[in-house]
Amino acid sequence: MRVFVTGATGFIGSAVVRDLIDAGHQVTGLARSDNSAAALAAAGADVHRGSLADLDSLRSGAASSDGVIHTAYIHDFSENNDAASYARTDGRAIEAIGEVLAGSGRPLVVASGMPAPAPGHVTTEEDAAPENPAYPRVSERAALAFAGRGVRASVLRMPPTVHGEGDHGFVPALIGIARAKGLAAYVGDGANRWSAVHRLDAARLFRLAVESAPAGTRLNAVGDEGVPFRDIAEVIGKHLDLPVTGLSQQEAAGHFGLFAVFASLDVPASSARTRKQFGWQPDHPGLIADLDEGHYFKES
Repeated sequence: MRVFVTGATGFIGSAVVRDLIDAGHQVTGLARSDNSAAALAAAGADVHRGSLADLDSLRSGAASSDGVIHTAYIHDFSENNDAASYARTDGRAIEAIGEVLAGSGRPLVVASGMPAPAPGHVTTEEDAAPENPAYPRVSERAALAFAGRGVRASVLRMPPTVHGEGDHGFVPALIGIARAKGLAAYVGDGANRWSAVHRLDAARLFRLAVESAPAGTRLNAVGDEGVPFRDIAEVIGKHLDLPVTGLSQQEAAGHFGLFAVFASLDVPASSARTRKQFGWQPDHPGLIADLDEGHYFKES
């Protein structure tokens, strides 16, 4: 297959590109900059210049492909972030790609976030993303809207942390906070859980999805169903030789800042159905083992 990949030089997308090429697929990657274009060429992929906001570039990339994997998203955790605007940009991008693929039977695999479960519940593939302002991301709904329009559309839901060398997401942020504050902390008793997956395991699942996922499929890219946040704090404290302690909600707001809400999340998720349906078995280190390898704690 010739697969068009957005976000092709990102932490996840670059692993997807490599997995596809290693499996014998041809890859065209979306590149916004000269550096991204050079990285794609070095990886053995064809370069397609454009961006999420350039809908014409997305349309032409999709039109010349046998299928699309959409991993790009605007991730901004600054105080001035506009989550609703980023969601709209993503929704427009998916719609532009989907309209090109409509009626063709070609696959469209879209990365999405893992919806938080109700208290006491574990998110499964049966659980749809909610429609409420507290969860502005529209990736899942936008993609699956094309499942009934002749597109083999599926969504691959990512857990709170996708880990591995080169990670620049939540876990490095937590390590940076611990270094700055001299304390590795968790909220309350730290029993809230984060599901997790290694980036290389996630990349393989994206390939399996573009190859064979039926229209309307939700896949949960979950290696660890639920790692207690206290365990994450403890391994950070061990590697940085810092004290580890629980904080009240009020104390957590001062310690974690913008990340306080994420530090309190309880987001366990199952991938049992995904594993059975696609024969997918994560075989790279889990989150705690990956942290214990030490690469997260190397200072540049």
